[in-house]
Amino acid sequence: MSKLANVWVFSDNVERYAELMTGARQWGEQVHIIVQGSEQASRAKRLGADEIIVLEQISPLQRIENYAETLVALIKEHSGLLLMPATKRAKALGARLSIQLNAAMVNDATSVSLDAGALFAEHRMYGGLAFGKEKLNSALAIITIAAGVLEPVEENRENSCPVTSATYITPHHEVICQERRTKPLSSVDLSKAKRVVGVGRGLVAQDDLQMVHNLAAVLGAEVGCSRPIAEGENWMERERYIGVSGVLLKSDLYLTLGISGQIQHMVGGNGAKIIVAINKDKKAPIFNYADYGLVGDIYKVVPALIEQLSR
Repeated sequence: MSKLANVWVFSDNVERYAELMTGARQWGEQVHIIVQGSEQASRAKRLGADEIIVLEQISPLQRIENYAETLVALIKEHSGLLLMPATKRAKALGARLSIQLNAAMVNDATSVSLDAGALFAEHRMYGGLAFGKEKLNSALAIITIAAGVLEPVEENRENSCPVTSATYITPHHEVICQERRTKPLSSVDLSKAKRVVGVGRGLVAQDDLQMVHNLAAVLGAEVGCSRPIAEGENWMERERYIGVSGVLLKSDLYLTLGISGQIQHMVGGNGAKIIVAINKDKKAPIFNYADYGLVGDIYKVVPALIEQLSR
């Protein structure tokens, strides 16, 4: 068996369908996209599925975990793979489905393969120090894929496929949102950026980020950061954190400024084609990964780079 009989694709984020479809087409004979509402269905038609299943749209106060019973009814009689993005909500839904469907589940997969009829998924272990390869022995399996692992399929307006509807099945215990608080979100998607400037603990003050943004502007790059900048100092949005539990880069260039280069960070940065490191510590681990390295103070080097690149 070179492919699975069925692959279902479901996402809480409509932007992730295109990349999930790349894997679905590679691993499944029949690909079924499950979407929320008719608006998502019209976009999903362009991605080349064999069937689109439209779920009844639930209230904004309800979480996607409430779709568990509906999805169970759709796929419980079949074998194959349910593919979802490695988001917090999709993982929570996947955990419920795994129990109800008696399905093996792997989160944050970095690759999926079929070998002699068996399904395997690789994922990072020990903070990115190693990879684990799991064999999923159940007839139906659930895998969540990390952002940036797969290249998105190209949309084609000429694609056409059957569209069916699924009635919402109310779960025994619904999860209802009691309160929403506004959180400023970044519109950046570093996994799609061609050039990225990353900043780490070598930055002394939050105001100095302007210097980094100025360099990124002349390079035509996006700005990312190491975990302490996003989750320790809270100087940048969580969406800009590059690392094992953050963004995985696939950029042409990754220029690091004052980043030491611990393995947890480089798991996210290693996918860049060219890595350039600037750090005043000549023994920093980042130089073991860099294609080009410069030992120097970023407060001296960055202004000089901006001046030269602006000419």
